[in-house]
Amino acid sequence: MFGLFNNVSANYSKLAYDFEFKNIKGGTINLNNYKNKVIVVVNVASRCGFTRQYEDLQKLWTNYKNEGLVVLGVPTNNFKQEPGSNKDIKDFCETNFNIDFPMTEKMDVIGGNAHPFFKWTKENHGRSAVPKWNFHKIIIGKDGKVADTFTSITKPSSKKFIDLIEKEIKN
Repeated sequence: MFGLFNNVSANYSKLAYDFEFKNIKGGTINLNNYKNKVIVVVNVASRCGFTRQYEDLQKLWTNYKNEGLVVLGVPTNNFKQEPGSNKDIKDFCETNFNIDFPMTEKMDVIGGNAHPFFKWTKENHGRSAVPKWNFHKIIIGKDGKVADTFTSITKPSSKKFIDLIEKEIKN
């Protein structure tokens, strides 16, 4: 019954591995390089009430990267909380949170100009995959499909989030 409200088609003519992003440092982040890994894609912002979640995301990355987890931060100003340049964002993350997980350049995650990855998640997982605010989390399973999504209020250190990450890593 809930699927009716989510408008999920899940045809998956593409997988997450078919997408790439521009890296915040220049260069390219090709998701194809992360095949058979669990990928957590999070839209981030430095002036958000949830910005402290960077700490949990870094811990998640540190604790699980050797087990097959990738954390990918996607800065966005869609919610008017990331006004800085890519250099400003990179410096903020490294200085305040010692972030060393991959980060994309600043981009749109909602609307007509959204990165194709975010349009794909909506098409295949429904409205729950569309960020409603910063620090929305999309978990991609090892099969390259959306395993689940979590809103901003779910901390990356929460039991339900960690339990799903561990389950997906073991699959």
